[in-house]
Amino acid sequence: MIKGYAGRVLEVDLGAQRYSFEPLDEQTARLYIGGKGYGTRLLYDRTEAGVDPLGPENPLIFATGPLNGSVAPQSNRFAVVTKSPLTGGIGNATCGGSFALGMKKAGIDILVVSGRSERPLRIEVDGDASHVEFLDAADLWGKGTYETQELLGKKKNHAVIGPAGENEVLFAGIVSNERIAGRTGVGAVMGSKKLKAVSVWGSRNLEMEDEAKFKEYTKEVRATFKDHPVLGESMKRFGTAGILNTANGRNILPTRNFKKGRFDDAMKISGEWMEEHDLKGVKTSCIHCPVTCGRDVEVEGKGRVKGPEYETLALLGSNLEIGSVEQISEWNYHADDLGMDTISLGATLGFAMELGERGMLDTKLHFGDPAGVTELIQDIAHRRGAGSDLADGSRRLSEKLGGREFAPHVKGLELSAYDPRGSFAQGVEYATTNRGGCHVQGASMYLESIGPLTINPQNLKLKADIPIVQQNLACAINSMVLCIFTTYGIVPKAVHEMDPGSWKYRALAGALENSGSLFRLAQSIKGSPMFWFEKWLTLITGQKFSSGHLQEIGARIFNLERMFNLREGLTAADDTLPDRILNEPTFPGMDSGHPLGQLLPAYYKKRGWGADGVPTKRTLEKLQVTI
Repeated sequence: MIKGYAGRVLEVDLGAQRYSFEPLDEQTARLYIGGKGYGTRLLYDRTEAGVDPLGPENPLIFATGPLNGSVAPQSNRFAVVTKSPLTGGIGNATCGGSFALGMKKAGIDILVVSGRSERPLRIEVDGDASHVEFLDAADLWGKGTYETQELLGKKKNHAVIGPAGENEVLFAGIVSNERIAGRTGVGAVMGSKKLKAVSVWGSRNLEMEDEAKFKEYTKEVRATFKDHPVLGESMKRFGTAGILNTANGRNILPTRNFKKGRFDDAMKISGEWMEEHDLKGVKTSCIHCPVTCGRDVEVEGKGRVKGPEYETLALLGSNLEIGSVEQISEWNYHADDLGMDTISLGATLGFAMELGERGMLDTKLHFGDPAGVTELIQDIAHRRGAGSDLADGSRRLSEKLGGREFAPHVKGLELSAYDPRGSFAQGVEYATTNRGGCHVQGASMYLESIGPLTINPQNLKLKADIPIVQQNLACAINSMVLCIFTTYGIVPKAVHEMDPGSWKYRALAGALENSGSLFRLAQSIKGSPMFWFEKWLTLITGQKFSSGHLQEIGARIFNLERMFNLREGLTAADDTLPDRILNEPTFPGMDSGHPLGQLLPAYYKKRGWGADGVPTKRTLEKLQVTI
């Protein structure tokens, strides 16, 4: 077995209450690394077209990668892969916390949960004894994610759901510690199986090809991160909330259900405001990560709790025209404890507010007014009254009540907090990403709108190229499994320190913007490892990885996801954006919205797909994607 892997897949059948430890397939590991990639391969192979996402035949796959269990910064994450009940296509999410470390200590690379229990269950996995115990969870059913984990104890590593997952809210997530695998409804799948919690433990250590060099190099990386303007400074000071003022200044901050891109009270919900007023002196990090992008805030009656990230501040803040960090923090706490995605929650609430404003929904919700929102969040999680309709997400709500033209989703997954009318490549990424309207499957906006070196975000140059490179890289990163923030360090300190008005900055940005096909070609070279994640992977596994290798592996994963979606009935017609984004301008001088129709044909061609958005036989064979 390749170094870095435990070499075991744990198969659990909840209905029969049986389990077995099977060998990890080395060829699959070589082709797909682990994490999201390996999980997608398993999902495709183990399901038939049309499988019910909330039925017993849909597997719930927890997957680690070869970097998990090491001391590499940002290597604490695990992936969850399943068919999404929210989109009907590929579903996946990644999560921090301690569960990934627990899986690797238990000697497990992949956990596949199949079947469905007739009553609430939890499972405990003793990796050292290779034993799984099926335990009654009736006493935990109905409890929040925080209390559940407290009752399960700190000596084991847990992945749990809250009431939202139990009640099959279609954007429910799975929680480990204070982190959540939030997107695509993976928690609803776990709830449909009547599985409340998974607890793992063991004492195995990760085997590496060259542990001495790995440790030596990791010290260098930590020093680099510490000295980096984003990873060592702004993320430490503001967390992801530091993005908010930048997004507002670039007119891409979702406001009033994506009606506008600028919020007058943005400063009051920003990272800078939190640092001055709301941060209670505690900054937190995931295991082995020196970035400390997390922060604690005070919520009345709850004490110190995890503070909101940028996406939450935007979707539950500016998107609802709420300018209070205290209020958003309270809602964020409830969402985490109930176990649901704050992005889909905030976007669906904003959509409901506009429906009410137009007389299409009988609701007391109003933009700029927090009244009734806390109660409705609870109703959504428990599927009570009007909350039951919102629990199905904005797409289904629009199909029932109307408003499809301003429902904020792609493929059923609610848009994250970057308005693509001011970030054209991000719009292409939203439209084509296989799991739907998500930013961490590529993060194209970093090179257009919020990063240190940005090209013109509103012309067509490079807008079909950037999403491909970013999507491929994200697939590889989520298969190692690493935090996507590790890529923020790619842009060197010297670039961050450039004056945006200087000729050097303008020349560099212009060279990038006009690089054309060279941009993608440069990523495809299979040379020596250049970045830390490539070097870590090489030192752990003993195989050689470079940017070119990761682009190839990422493209393989992305195309397999595409084939899964096509098999489930999604087509090129689903590669679109909300009508509001396509047709309503938010910038002076714009005739309409996002020019997606001009960019998709080029994207398909560069991907090696036909005009119908289907990967060609040649592309699949080249990438070794078997279907």
